Amino acid sequence: MNLEELILKKPASGPCFRSYVIAEAGVNHEGSMDLAKRLIAEAQEGGAEAIKFQTYKAETIASKDSPAYWDRTKESCDSQFKLFQRYDKFWKTEYEELKRVCDETGILFLSTPFDVESARFLNDLMPVFKVSSSDITNRPFIETMCDYRKPMLLSVGASTPSEIFEMVSWVETKGNPFSLLHCVLNYPTPDERAHLSQIPELKRLFPNTLIGYSDHTLPKDMRCLEMASLLGAEILEKHFTFDKTLPGNDHYHAMDKEDLKHFRKRMTELELFWGSPQMGAQPEEEPARRHARRSLVLARPVAAGTAIQREDLTWKRPAHGVSPKHIDDVVGRRARTNLDEDRVLQWTDLDA
Repeated sequence: MNLEELILKKPASGPCFRSYVIAEAGVNHEGSMDLAKRLIAEAQEGGAEAIKFQTYKAETIASKDSPAYWDRTKESCDSQFKLFQRYDKFWKTEYEELKRVCDETGILFLSTPFDVESARFLNDLMPVFKVSSSDITNRPFIETMCDYRKPMLLSVGASTPSEIFEMVSWVETKGNPFSLLHCVLNYPTPDERAHLSQIPELKRLFPNTLIGYSDHTLPKDMRCLEMASLLGAEILEKHFTFDKTLPGNDHYHAMDKEDLKHFRKRMTELELFWGSPQMGAQPEEEPARRHARRSLVLARPVAAGTAIQREDLTWKRPAHGVSPKHIDDVVGRRARTNLDEDRVLQWTDLDA
């Protein structure tokens, strides 16, 4: 299922063992086309369905006095403007080339636009628009992207419920299908601040909307994405790098291709445990039903013609005789023949 079809489909009610994974390369290409192409190849090798970049110019995304909001021990730059200026070298020609490489590689190309001009040329390159959490209140820009009549991926990090409903109202007014991605806008997000319980809460608030998760925790053992999938996140977005040890920007909280492979393997393993929601005894449980359940058993001998008393009965394995649930129907009936102690009682032992 492609991304547009996924956003349009009815949301799943349970876990998602094959979530649609977007490898958020962002600007981890460091301004190098060779590295960007390597990220594409490794995202596809790791098992991502899509790779997403970020398209901006420092001059249109941040004023020169925009302060840092990231972990300064990992990225020392104290200015958004300076940081964006370091990574804003790719533009229309470069993204057209990366789109071509993605098509050849067999992975969907996406990029988050951060201004009107980039949205305009990216519209020709991708089937879905992504709205960053940072733009959740940017009504004119959201409406501009909606005017291209494409499905929308809407991250809701650092937002209140009223802000989410307000943004959704703008998109719904334009008539665009959309998916909401739970997100915590903190780089990196501590595990205890991931608040994955907001995934089912978004499902409750928006029952007809596909819910996903944009993750900023450290990858560790990919448990955060595992839990998000088990909570029903059908789209997963996580920063992606070719080298997690690189300093600065988004490398330190990103996954790499081995993390992604591990996640896919784990979800395949977990799916084995999920099985079918259809209630009922399994065929392989039949020996236990026959031999581990109990029957009514005589606690002492009963002579022929004697009425069975409750004190005459106990219950033992196996379930080859009268079930203990019928004890009230047995008490008071007479034995047809002499019955020994420890006999597994049968209906044929009793008068009608």
